[in-house]
Amino acid sequence: MNILITGCNGQLGNEIQLLEKENPQHNYFNTDVSSLDITDKTAVNEFIFNNNIDGIVNCAAYTAVDKAESDKELCRKINADAPGLLAEAIEKRNGWLIQVSTDYVFNGTNHTPYTEDEPTCPDSTYGETKLAGEQGATAACGKTMIIRTAWLYSTFGNNFVKTMIRLGKEKDSIGVIFDQIGTPTYARDLAVAIMAAINHGIVPGIYHFSNEGVCSWYDFTKAIHRMAGITTCHVRPLHTSEYPTPACRPAYSVLDKTKIKTTYGMEIPHWEESLQECVDILNGQEREGNKQG
Repeated sequence: MNILITGCNGQLGNEIQLLEKENPQHNYFNTDVSSLDITDKTAVNEFIFNNNIDGIVNCAAYTAVDKAESDKELCRKINADAPGLLAEAIEKRNGWLIQVSTDYVFNGTNHTPYTEDEPTCPDSTYGETKLAGEQGATAACGKTMIIRTAWLYSTFGNNFVKTMIRLGKEKDSIGVIFDQIGTPTYARDLAVAIMAAINHGIVPGIYHFSNEGVCSWYDFTKAIHRMAGITTCHVRPLHTSEYPTPACRPAYSVLDKTKIKTTYGMEIPHWEESLQECVDILNGQEREGNKQG
């Protein structure tokens, strides 16, 4: 198949590119905004038809959750409108679309893991636009797979894991929120799941994916520091009210993953296992950098 990957320079896009080498039976077109503007309908149609694209993995998104509250127009174009444009174009070729979405389509008032069938209720511009993107893609393409994920991190780009390691080395003390509960997701594990779905054959519908287990941001940070060997930084638990932000965050965003595991026959690693893998890679990169320096 000819597969279009959008947002190839993001965390997930980079992880998918690593896996492409292990799946050489397909031909991949890795794009970012400089090579394909997914908000431009003409450009999208021309790219998909000129390259005989059979399927799309849309990793591109406006992910600056707080900035989105004051940058609603651009956020809407990328998160809400673009998935529909991609879906319309690939539907004309009888192709499929994997649209990556978010736990922010829920407001976080649950106390048990969210299933795919539960009513959505976004509480932020980011969440509202991602939900609109889900709906637009599903309406325009009959072979659309929505994958909602949460708390994404990787060895690429800027993310919570890298930030906590940096702050842990720079500061004697940091405060981290303890009353927001979710599950960290290693982007490499999500990329593996996406490849598994492609190779299995896309089964349309909404799916949830994160790593196994649950924790708070505070617990997550303590684990990051323990695995990174950081012992000199004191991590203080904060209430959400002590750290106000422009966008509301879900207090509880644990996702039920039964559907994706049963549909595609996959096993998902526990978040601590995957975090250790990521931190080991980052530590190795740092040691290599120090040698060269």
